[in-house]
Amino acid sequence: MPESTSTPGRTARKWLLTQNSDLRRIGVFNWTLPAFVIELPDGSHFNVCPQAGVCAQLCYARVGTYRFKNVRAAHIRNLLLCRDTPEEFERQMTEELRHKRYVGKWIRVHDSGEFFSDDYLLTWMRIMRNSPGVRFYCYTKEISRFKRLVVNDAPDNFLWCYSLGGKEDHLIDLNTERHADVFPDVEALIAAEYTDQTESDLLSVLSESPLVGIPANRIPHLLKKQGRETFGSLQRARDEKLRAKNERAGQRFALAH
Repeated sequence: MPESTSTPGRTARKWLLTQNSDLRRIGVFNWTLPAFVIELPDGSHFNVCPQAGVCAQLCYARVGTYRFKNVRAAHIRNLLLCRDTPEEFERQMTEELRHKRYVGKWIRVHDSGEFFSDDYLLTWMRIMRNSPGVRFYCYTKEISRFKRLVVNDAPDNFLWCYSLGGKEDHLIDLNTERHADVFPDVEALIAAEYTDQTESDLLSVLSESPLVGIPANRIPHLLKKQGRETFGSLQRARDEKLRAKNERAGQRFALAH
């Protein structure tokens, strides 16, 4: 939920950027949206993570404290601000980032949520370019969107890491492009020769190796559902199952005509 600060005789300031417990430990601020498909106050539904795949069923941001009523309401307010009034969002965020508390700091764009549209991603890129004293990073499953809009025109202060478990995993070169996969435990990621980012989330974009390993959150029912697989291997299995299904459907169509 939004943080606020106040001093005697002054009105509390509401901050757009907050810090969850893990990011506070390393001095990183974060911008949070709801995860995946949500119901909005007017009863409509919106998919904040269009390219989510198997990750949607294993997402830490859909359980625990993220589901607290006040926390969820704050994240929905963030979404409505940046989706429905993008110019106001850009103005407010750019102004906030001029504050001394962000000088030399890192901002993680989305510890939950995604770059749900081209316009929203481009808004963030303008914010970044207008905040040269701040550094930004993210994980993203919006692979095609990033390759169209970011890869050849990235702000100097922006780094990113593709994230496996989405519908566009097949667009990632797993040998050369920086990406993260979620493993059942540290031993599994080390065995796969991925770099453990447990020490600092910033290793997702600063480690020497482009292979970033994330141990799964220790949430019992999610661990059980994931088993000994990674998000990437689960997505590959799903993609293969869908490919086979479409192939069979195509064969039946050809026979019928």
